Amino acid sequence: MQKIRIICGSSQAEAKILDKNPKTAEAILKNLPIEGTVIKWGDEYYFYTDIKVEEENSQTEMEIGDIAYWPEGRAICIFLGPTPVSSDDRPVAISPVNLFAKLEDKIEIKDGEKIRIEKVE
Repeated sequence: MQKIRIICGSSQAEAKILDKNPKTAEAILKNLPIEGTVIKWGDEYYFYTDIKVEEENSQTEMEIGDIAYWPEGRAICIFLGPTPVSSDDRPVAISPVNLFAKLEDKIEIKDGEKIRIEKVE
């Protein structure tokens, strides 16, 4: 099972790559490391990339710890809690996203911080 590491400020965590969206996972892995600046939306944290992937088994209902690619915004999204469109404690994406990884540890992410995703060797 492949893993990635998310580094944000002084916090970092590993995530396992999931089988649900293999084309998305392959595109992300091929482009690592990826860096950006975090934008906070509720308890979803995302950053824009140059990666272009179409919708693949996409969804809006997420779970805490899910990491997804947002085709409409060409961004990586990390779901740590409810978003402004959630009706309860579960995160909901604003539009369909391609789930590709799941956090294995807790991570602290802050709006405006630099974030980096890299391979775990």
